[in-house]
Amino acid sequence: MKIIGINGSPKREKSQTRRLVMGVLEGARQAGANITFIDLCSLDIKYCTACGTCYAKGECIHDDDFPVLLEKMLDADGIVWGSPNYINAVTAQMKTMLDRMADSIHCQSFAGKYGCAVSTAGGSMADEVADYMNSAMMNLGATTVGKVAVLVGADPNAIVPAEKQAKELGRKLADAIQTKWKDPVQVKYHAERKEYFKRLVMFNKDLWTHEYGYWKSLGEI
Repeated sequence: MKIIGINGSPKREKSQTRRLVMGVLEGARQAGANITFIDLCSLDIKYCTACGTCYAKGECIHDDDFPVLLEKMLDADGIVWGSPNYINAVTAQMKTMLDRMADSIHCQSFAGKYGCAVSTAGGSMADEVADYMNSAMMNLGATTVGKVAVLVGADPNAIVPAEKQAKELGRKLADAIQTKWKDPVQVKYHAERKEYFKRLVMFNKDLWTHEYGYWKSLGEI
């Protein structure tokens, strides 16, 4: 059981979000998982240009750290994303990573994986940012198991009980992986999204040859 945690805060070791990501990983480790932590802001990930090369060829025009990062996520059973709230959204670094994952969404590459999200904020929107990351995870095909979101502006000590919640979330993530937990609502959602993306790829099969070949190799189209 492999679980990877990715922190999108540029504050590195001083990051409160990092504490939550590490909390989830520690809870998962205690439940028997092999864990990996990645500081997203230490990587070189360039902006998506919407050129469509990944749809057609399964590769990107950029030569940077993203392919290795994606491979590590694809190799994991569980994924944790963390980001502070920067003006009602994830950080630029986290959004840049997500924007590079359009091909993975079309191919539903996280199907069968489990995930969760953590977020911190000064005064508001931590919940919404965590929800956004979980929504992105679901769009990739993963089943999400929850979130931890905490406001630390008025009470910096709020991070302490939040870390405990993060460890509980990590144990929940590990348990979901081990038991192959199913959420009927998400099962329905994933089935609908899978059919949507298959139709989308079929419609563009002459341009998106890589994605068409991928779904065809699975016997889905």
